[in-house]
Amino acid sequence: MTRLHADPNSEQCPDFASAEFQSSHAPLLSPTSDDAQAAATLRTIWTATNATLKAKWQLQLDAEALELTEQQRLRDEAEAQRLEAQAQLDATTADEDRKKNRIHHIPIPSRPRPKRAAESFLVSDFALCKLDKAQFVELYYWTNKGLADARLNFLTADDDSMV
Repeated sequence: MTRLHADPNSEQCPDFASAEFQSSHAPLLSPTSDDAQAAATLRTIWTATNATLKAKWQLQLDAEALELTEQQRLRDEAEAQRLEAQAQLDATTADEDRKKNRIHHIPIPSRPRPKRAAESFLVSDFALCKLDKAQFVELYYWTNKGLADARLNFLTADDDSMV
């Protein structure tokens, strides 16, 4: 189908009775028809042609709208697939991170602070460093004996140190 470049709805019917259309009247003139009838015939032909062009224009607009709708649908589907793939990748990454660093993902319950702990506890620096590194800390460091030992001996050494 030939693509129309101008809207035929905005075109006006020319005045076929004017002198510039006399050459168009010549083939339509006969002993039984005059210039007025020839102009009316040309107006009728122009009106029919314009009506056909209007119908083609409307079909063209409908096809363009349908094509734009389809392109938008394809873009939306591609975006939805991209977002779904990104969400799956994020979930997989989070699961792997959670498996590697389980100690960092343990839920901490929201409880009020105990009121009987009026004095501050001095915990061994070694135990605190191991906690910061998310390593295993022996339970001894949190018992009464371990806390008392930390209070007496401020300097503690790591068993793995070279000093």
